[in-house]
Amino acid sequence: MKFSRSLLVASTIAGLTLPAISAVAATSETETVINGLDYGPLAKFVGTWKTQDDEGLDVAPGREGSEVGKGGGAASPYYETIRFTPAGDATNASSQHLTAIFYHQMVFRKSDKKQFHDQVGYLIYDKANQTIYNSFCIPRAVCVVATGKPDATLTLTAQNVGIGQSDYMAANDKTEKFTVTYEVSGNTMQYTQETILHVYGKPFTHTDISTLTRVKE
Repeated sequence: MKFSRSLLVASTIAGLTLPAISAVAATSETETVINGLDYGPLAKFVGTWKTQDDEGLDVAPGREGSEVGKGGGAASPYYETIRFTPAGDATNASSQHLTAIFYHQMVFRKSDKKQFHDQVGYLIYDKANQTIYNSFCIPRAVCVVATGKPDATLTLTAQNVGIGQSDYMAANDKTEKFTVTYEVSGNTMQYTQETILHVYGKPFTHTDISTLTRVKE
C-alpha cells in the first residue's frame, strides 16, 4: 500500500525518518477537504495537541517491587503531545479508497518528566464504507488496528484479529482487547482508552484518560 503525498518534508521520530506533509488544515469542523483530499471526520484532528489544565491519568499494572505490588493498579498522572498530519490517500485491492492522517503521540510522567510512552500510527477514513481505523504500533512489539464508525463521539475497538504482538508479550503481557474513544470540540480533545491485558497470570484493565488543547506552533 502506497500513500500519495505532496509537499513532502522529512520528520525524524525515535531515530526513524518518517514522511510528513505540510498542509493547510481545515478551518472549521464542517470543512473536511485538505490539499484536495476529503479527510471526512479526521480533518478536525489535524494539528498539534498538548495537555493543558487537565492532566492525563494512566492506570497500569504495577511492577514487582513497586508500592502497589506486582499487578496492582499503579496510577501515574501524565502530560503529552500528539501531532496529527495529513498523509494522503491510498487504494487497497483496486476498490477500497482511503485517506489517512499520520500521528505521533509522546507521553511523559508528571512526577519525573520522563517519557514513558511513544506511539506512532494512522487514523484512516474509508468514506464509501463509513469506517475509521486506528492503525498504530508502540515500542513494546505490539501493534493494533482498531475499527469503528464515524460519529461525534468516535469509538474504535480491536480484538483478536486486530492485535499483533510478539511471542513474549502474548505469553506474559497479552493484549486481549483495545478500545479508544475520542471527542473533539473545536480546539479541545478528550480521549479515554481501555486496554484489556492478561499479565502476571491474571486479567488487568489498563486505562488512560486525557484532555488536550490544539496549539499553534
